[in-house]
Amino acid sequence: MKTPNTPQGNSSDESSAFGYETVSHSEKTRKVRGVFDSVALKYDLMNDLMSFGLHRWWKDYAIKILDVQPGHKVLDLASGTGDLARIINGLRKDDVSVVCNDINLSMLSLGRDKSLDNAAVKKISYAQASAECLPYQDDTFDRVVIGFGLRNVTDKINALNEIRRVLAPGGAVVILEFSKVKAPVLSVVHKFYTLKILPKLGALVANDSASYRYLGESIDLHPSQTELSYMIEDTGLKDVRCYNLLGGAVAVHVARALSR
Repeated sequence: MKTPNTPQGNSSDESSAFGYETVSHSEKTRKVRGVFDSVALKYDLMNDLMSFGLHRWWKDYAIKILDVQPGHKVLDLASGTGDLARIINGLRKDDVSVVCNDINLSMLSLGRDKSLDNAAVKKISYAQASAECLPYQDDTFDRVVIGFGLRNVTDKINALNEIRRVLAPGGAVVILEFSKVKAPVLSVVHKFYTLKILPKLGALVANDSASYRYLGESIDLHPSQTELSYMIEDTGLKDVRCYNLLGGAVAVHVARALSR
């Protein structure tokens, strides 16, 4: 049995991709933290601009697929500014508790403040921790959701294994993430938008082209729908399904934890 707070072989000597740059694992973690420290104050505005507001619908859809039931304990992993937690809170299911977990304190703080401003405080708690080394016991959560955060994790395999570990038998995980556009012509347009337009938009709105260049590159390098499905299955999670949105530009993966 794995125990919480035990890294699973993530050596700082190993290399990892930070966008198109190859860096050590520890350097990627530091750089990603720096990216989100830099973009935090403009994060929600940029999400609206980059997705033309569609991210709100994608998140609503992911929570619908998550199928939260009364009494559930939910982990919102890489929670950012807490949009998914507030959607869950708005379902008004009895005795549902949500933990917003993010490695970045700036994002967590903004999420907490945003929840307070929207009076969405009922049974939402906050924890700063890496997705690769979660501070929770085995079988803690009935549901885990991660929205647009997996591609920023240094070691995705570790993070997926940790999700499996903290999910209770019968529990489910939903992963909402940018993915691969299926139609060849649209794929070219999508790649141009993420790699060329996003940095310019970041420079114009957030005065930070470098962070949005990384975000575009991280989208380009993220595993395809099929690759991610196999990665999820390798953790022991079952019944893996994938739903494509916007022609595959965004994908929702769902899987279940059966008895160990």
